[in-house]
Amino acid sequence: MTSSKEQHHLYKYYVEPHAVSDMTRRTLVLVLAGGEGSRLKNLTKWRAKPAVPFGGKYRIIDFALSNCINSGLRRIGVLTQYKSHSLIRHLQRAWGFMRPEIGEFVEIIPAQQRLRPEWYQGTADAIYQNLDIIYRHEPDYVLVLGGDHIYTMDYAQMLAAHVQAAADMTVGCIEVPIDDARDFGVMSVDEKLRITRFTEKPVHPEPVPGKSDVALASMGIYIFSMEFLTKALIHDAEDETSQHDFGKNIIPNAIENAKSIAYPYVNNRGEPAYWRDVGSLYSYWKANIELCDIEPELNLYERDWPIWTYQTQSPPAKFAFDDEGRRGQAIDSLVAGGCIISGAKVKRSVIFFNTQVETGTYIKESVILPKTRVGSNCVLQRCIVDKGTVIPDGFEVGVDIDEDRKRFLVTDEGIVLVTPGMMNQRLHYERD
Repeated sequence: MTSSKEQHHLYKYYVEPHAVSDMTRRTLVLVLAGGEGSRLKNLTKWRAKPAVPFGGKYRIIDFALSNCINSGLRRIGVLTQYKSHSLIRHLQRAWGFMRPEIGEFVEIIPAQQRLRPEWYQGTADAIYQNLDIIYRHEPDYVLVLGGDHIYTMDYAQMLAAHVQAAADMTVGCIEVPIDDARDFGVMSVDEKLRITRFTEKPVHPEPVPGKSDVALASMGIYIFSMEFLTKALIHDAEDETSQHDFGKNIIPNAIENAKSIAYPYVNNRGEPAYWRDVGSLYSYWKANIELCDIEPELNLYERDWPIWTYQTQSPPAKFAFDDEGRRGQAIDSLVAGGCIISGAKVKRSVIFFNTQVETGTYIKESVILPKTRVGSNCVLQRCIVDKGTVIPDGFEVGVDIDEDRKRFLVTDEGIVLVTPGMMNQRLHYERD
């Protein structure tokens, strides 16, 4: 097998700009955004996983959609299903700037039970039930994305690799630690990056040849040639034994019957690029806290690759008081607009917009979602506080884990989740 560096150079060929533009215009993007996100527990009790806030001001789905726009892909359908109101409203507010009169759109496609009374039975079934919409746009290529991962990626490069390889299907993949690979689809490839085996969430993942500690995991990013996709989906829909899932059915069946290649996602150094599955509370907390690093892997300040979102009209963050023992300050932290840090100390934390923190409070390694109010003389550490929560004066979270378990949700890693419901407060998630 080729090394990551060699794989990187394999795809760094020159493509004429007009050729890339032509390919992107002939591509339809479908974002699967109907997942329940059950591993995020109470964070997805009232919202779909792609609508969960991230990074101080964004929603998770903003990263996949921003990648599309920055890659020149502007024909996008978002398939929704589970508790989609918050997500749909965000899409309407944040992504309504496209110009349909020139063929640009971010179109919301709710589950409509057009073919049968059941909801989507799997990722492949979600696409199959919308084949009529796909036909309407007459694409040559279909890019299928998950709406629940954090990363920045130029899909045009992957599309160019797919076209030049004359592939029927291309799967975006990344090297992950072997122990983490059990949560992904794992593939084996030959020297030309053709997929030879694909196993969904294997108990014993197959390592990359020559690298016993890592496996090649699917990122849930697929490019299909339209003719192949149509035949594969129809055949899968007629198979009563199928689970109608890309990872469990479409990809394994395509390995022998179609040209299926892997597209390793690497950075400019030929190393695995930044990509995070924030499907668990701990991984969600960790990905947010990583943004506080002096030089984080995910650079939100990259002007050449902006992350688009809906922003409330909030004033700049304010830090009040400069007295001994009463100094508003934030160290190695992200503090969004509309926040007031009033005589409190915030360290290595992400504070979302319109949050207020009162005098004497200490927040460390925590993720505080929007419109939260933290009273005076509180201690919050290694916790996630959901949107709209009110933390009363003198309250402590993350100090006594055993005590926290009596009231809140605590992960195996000791991250505490606090929500308005756990505090017996009125839920007001949707007051954006």
